Amino acid sequence: MTKKDVNPEVEVSTNEEVKKDGIMTALIEKTPTLPAIGELIEGKVIGIEKNGVFIDLPPFGTGIIYGKELISVRDVIKNLNIGDTVDAKIVDVENEDGYVELSLKEARQALVWTEAEKAMKEKQVLELSIKEANKGGLLINWQGISGFLPASQLSSENYPRVADGDKDKILEELKKMVGSKIAVQIIGVEPKEGKLIFSEKNINQGEREEVIQKYNVGDEMEGEVTGIVDFGIFIKLDGNIEGLVHISEISWSLVENPRELFKIGEKVKVKIIEIVDGKISLSIKALKENPWKSAERKFKKGDEVEAVVIKFNKHGALASIEEGVAGLVHISEFESSEEKLKEALQLGKNYKFKINVFEPKDQKMTLSLVK
Repeated sequence: MTKKDVNPEVEVSTNEEVKKDGIMTALIEKTPTLPAIGELIEGKVIGIEKNGVFIDLPPFGTGIIYGKELISVRDVIKNLNIGDTVDAKIVDVENEDGYVELSLKEARQALVWTEAEKAMKEKQVLELSIKEANKGGLLINWQGISGFLPASQLSSENYPRVADGDKDKILEELKKMVGSKIAVQIIGVEPKEGKLIFSEKNINQGEREEVIQKYNVGDEMEGEVTGIVDFGIFIKLDGNIEGLVHISEISWSLVENPRELFKIGEKVKVKIIEIVDGKISLSIKALKENPWKSAERKFKKGDEVEAVVIKFNKHGALASIEEGVAGLVHISEFESSEEKLKEALQLGKNYKFKINVFEPKDQKMTLSLVK
């Protein structure tokens, strides 16, 4: 068929249909798709009645909050006014009355989880109240969501300073914090479990690291005693940075109870002996000469010396020949009998001993009772 054989009226009709189809396709493409069930949608309040709240959702029609959903958010509804914009979650795209059924309660929860994700990403600092304590840590609520702050995520200032990790004692310390406020960050968001994980540990970590950079191993300074535990004492340095003096670094002499030697608030001179992973280890005894050095000049293997019994242990007895220099009197000297050992030796009394092993560089000495 040639172009001359084509009917002009048919050609015009065909062109108009193509044009109309194109317009319809463009309109359909431009028309927004109604969000699916479970998604959030925004609209304005256009009606508040006893049995329902109506939300304008152009171009999708009208949404409704009613029934159980209305009862569950009555505290919010009483504060709504015509014209207010609300976020709601779609429960049904078209109920039996033709409305888009909505839920404010679920929308609020979804928004809170979104806000929690944002707070975690931005490392926002939140000041929250501690509600409860258990052996693992602290329970905190944020915007109606239950959160957990593990004890391991507490700062050094708030971490329970309990010897041997006794869980009952840790719980006692954690309970003292209930009711107080604490600055935390969200480090875990678990919507399926309905749980948040908090941390206090890294608050102002950048500032802490900046302050710590000012210190070096070998620095000597004065600090304040802020905590006393069975395993040592905590000392606050300049910049509110805390360091630990382990019980073994308190004195060259035997220390069994740091509480007998120090008080909270007391000023103490210390020396930095280690800085690892943002933690500062301190020593008090490092400020004094090692007594084993002077002992090396005075004593040798085979000498008979006067020594005072200062402690019993499972291996025998410790006897000090001078401050900071003690040797072991092995229990085998007394037929491996603890009873016979304590019959022969008494705490605080002086006896004559013979030095059997003397290695001052390793701070090692063994003694035997001279009978």
